Amino acid sequence: MDLGFLGEIHLNAQFFSAVLSIVIIDLVLAGDNAVVIAMAVKKLTGRQRTWGIAMGAGGAVLVRVVCTFFVAKLLTISFVKLLGGAVILWIAVKLLVDGAEEESVREAGNLRQAVWIIIVADMSMGIDNMLAVGGASHGNFFLLMFGLILSIPFVVFMSSLLAKLMDRFPIILYIGSGILGKVGGEMMITDPVVHNLLHPSQAVEYTVMIVFTIGVIALGKWILIRRRQTAVAPAAAMTLATPQGAPVASDRP
Repeated sequence: MDLGFLGEIHLNAQFFSAVLSIVIIDLVLAGDNAVVIAMAVKKLTGRQRTWGIAMGAGGAVLVRVVCTFFVAKLLTISFVKLLGGAVILWIAVKLLVDGAEEESVREAGNLRQAVWIIIVADMSMGIDNMLAVGGASHGNFFLLMFGLILSIPFVVFMSSLLAKLMDRFPIILYIGSGILGKVGGEMMITDPVVHNLLHPSQAVEYTVMIVFTIGVIALGKWILIRRRQTAVAPAAAMTLATPQGAPVASDRP
């Protein structure tokens, strides 16, 4: 069957096998993107959260469509995955700290910030995702676009579900941050320059992923503790400086 610029498809076992593979890949890989989106929109409410999920997922897929055609070349360039992994680690810590802080929701610019974080994260960790879909499509442009378009509802549904769960169970925020830490560590240890230099075994790769998973959560928790101590210190100093029984200043005339 000739589909014009989308190429030709043959409705045979190989075609349906490729379709099934792409569906499974999208289901599995949508989890990473859903974690980023859910963590980024956690502090948004109502319509802003809905727009954040929709714009973030749409922007992420658009970036993936553009980058898919260059992914094979990008993967051969040293330091690309190393730098991308570092970006993911930074985002993991930032989202954990921002999401766990007990402060009022900032309205101005918060939606734009959430969408920007989502797109940057997808650009960084989407290389492996795009390569997987590209490999399953066997170079067929129709299957490639099918996989990319199919990822939209998967990501939107999973991120909406995770965002709601994070509101009820804050521990999921830490789990999500740990997952991103694992993704970042995996990208860095599988970078061509790292592999050529260190030749890490599979055991070493798993160890690195575990270390980064725990490290991201520990670093985020440490930053939160430090910030809370810094916030409490001025209030404690003011309390100590006020003589016991002294009248409290009032703004009333």
